[in-house]
Amino acid sequence: MGVAHPVHSPAMKYFLEVARCGSIAEASARLNVAASAISRQIAGLEAEVGAALFERRARGMSLSSAGELLAAHARRSHLDGERVLAEIRGLAHLGSGVVKVATTEGFAIDVIPAAIAGFRAAYAGIRFRLVSAPPADVARMVAEGEADLGLTFSLAPIRGVRVERSWPAPVLALMRADHPLAARKSLRLAELAAHPLALPDKDTTIRQLFDISAAAEAIPVEPVLTSNYLASLRNFSRFGGGVSLTSRLSVSLRFAEDGMVLVPIADAGMQVRRLELQTMAERTLPQAAQAFLAHLAQMIERLLAET
Repeated sequence: MGVAHPVHSPAMKYFLEVARCGSIAEASARLNVAASAISRQIAGLEAEVGAALFERRARGMSLSSAGELLAAHARRSHLDGERVLAEIRGLAHLGSGVVKVATTEGFAIDVIPAAIAGFRAAYAGIRFRLVSAPPADVARMVAEGEADLGLTFSLAPIRGVRVERSWPAPVLALMRADHPLAARKSLRLAELAAHPLALPDKDTTIRQLFDISAAAEAIPVEPVLTSNYLASLRNFSRFGGGVSLTSRLSVSLRFAEDGMVLVPIADAGMQVRRLELQTMAERTLPQAAQAFLAHLAQMIERLLAET
């Protein structure tokens, strides 16, 4: 883009903070730098690239197309610099380092902790930072470099994200083995609607697919329980309260021992999800993160084959 500023320069630092906050005033407060100084630096960057980096609106600022390109370049440059420094210090041999993982709540409960424990049995010097977030936020954290890798569900390609591995992730019905529907080979949404249902909030792919499919088939649904905490929904089913919805991998380490069964949902709209291992587009991961990604992918393959 012809921008000569190094990624750690004040201009780039201010630009990225405004991009993150969506406001010069908030960036000023966070950085403890005068708003006028931030404005001058951003104006200088815009003059240098010959394009507006932000769209100014009454309620804040959002990146323009040029701004998105510059932000992606700056984030990758910063992360690549950290990776090179780590390798210079000898961290490439997996003796130490930190791997940052973002994932949805279902995987944060069992799958990722199990993967981390297994990985550290071979590489005890590696530390981890695990964040649980809704699917869209997981992808955003990966695209913006806040996480080295993300494990999340996706319904469509996401800008700034590279999909390292992908698996089908249809929505399944989770219920106790003594539930009236437990012996069925598959179910329709209309049949589920006749029983007490526990559903997650609308920022989950499960709820989005369920609502779209139910509306398309004109199926009225009144869930008896909604929650932003997936473990509560599963335990509601475990205690005999009704049916909840999940993916196979999310419960692969516990549903059988809890006396639960999974039943496929036949409606086509419940089949379109995919489970993705994501990294930032065009970024080279540190070797510790690369090794953990491979370890996690192998574990997912094994769990899906076993359940």
